[in-house]
Amino acid sequence: MELPVLEDLRPVAGKRALVRCDFNVPISNGEITDDLRIRLPLETLTWLLDEGAEKLTVCSHLGRPKGKPDPKYSIEPVRRHLFSLLERRGAATERVELLENLRYDPGEEANDPAFVERLVKGQDLYVDDAFGAAHRAHASIVGPPKFLPSAAGRVLYREVEVLDGLLQSPKRPFVAVLGGAKVSDKLGVIEALMGKVDTLLVGGGMCFTFLAAQGRSTGGSLLEESFVSKCAEVLAAAQSSGKRILLPTDIVGLSPDGVFGAGKQPEGEMREFGADLPPEWLGLDIGPATAAAFADEIAGAATVFWNGPMGVFEDPRFAAGTRTVAEAVASTSAFSVVGGGDSAAALKAFGLDDKVDHLSTGGGASLEFIEKGDLPGLAALRESAHRRS
Repeated sequence: MELPVLEDLRPVAGKRALVRCDFNVPISNGEITDDLRIRLPLETLTWLLDEGAEKLTVCSHLGRPKGKPDPKYSIEPVRRHLFSLLERRGAATERVELLENLRYDPGEEANDPAFVERLVKGQDLYVDDAFGAAHRAHASIVGPPKFLPSAAGRVLYREVEVLDGLLQSPKRPFVAVLGGAKVSDKLGVIEALMGKVDTLLVGGGMCFTFLAAQGRSTGGSLLEESFVSKCAEVLAAAQSSGKRILLPTDIVGLSPDGVFGAGKQPEGEMREFGADLPPEWLGLDIGPATAAAFADEIAGAATVFWNGPMGVFEDPRFAAGTRTVAEAVASTSAFSVVGGGDSAAALKAFGLDDKVDHLSTGGGASLEFIEKGDLPGLAALRESAHRRS
């Protein structure tokens, strides 16, 4: 996929640039707990400054303040951290401004033309480096390219380059690992991937709808009954096409009276079962045999894509499956791509976030790109290409 890049904006000297970043970082008690999304765009910002940009107006959303100011979602902690990082690089921070949370204004999510007009006023260029928001047709994403010479920043371009490579020319065998809660959220991704991968490994809560499609008993586990027939179709299509979909053969379950989740007291009985669960028991992790089988598939791959945990990894009792998969992805010699979101959080929790080839900054955006092959933010940049100066 061809996108306008930073070099296409030259000459930058003396110009004012609006830069959309994705600084939607986790913050606890006013402190940023993971600054990856702030560190990565520094390459874009420093390039613009080094090229002589007169001023950078940087903007981002943070959380979901629902169209009105909310101190909980103030951009101020991000501002402090961003400027500290820029100063360490010797960047001219007096030429940088970070706007307050874009979502404080309802015009952002509504893609209000008046809000777009306010954003682009006085600007000469636009750079989109917010891959994590590129699947949103919001004002700051799709609006500025209609009015300004525009380009993809380094983060966004690298994300598209990697994910497009997965879809167009992956080294084989290509193994995809999908987890997470709801199969309904990922059926489109599964169908898209089945045309690309050699093997699909399915864990997490979404596996139970597939297991039900095989006639298995899922107990009290998460089950989307209205999607059982669709999962059966996917399994049949894979079998007829020679593709492999591997489902759990053993499951770690919690008794019906149990309590689970991050920080919860370890109440209830844990037990390992085969692929069938007793009535009301909750399947909360793949079992050790499944985790080992998944790890073997990953070890034998040439390309690996992982999105979604294998269980409720936030609860230590049900983290083993996700940890095994994370360690396999981190140690494989294959080209490894992790699709952001909870998978990225799991890698960080296990201290493995620097052990993969590409860690995406956008979970939802990466999945939508794989499913549809394009995103609103990317289309906006391509359509603006003829406006480059």
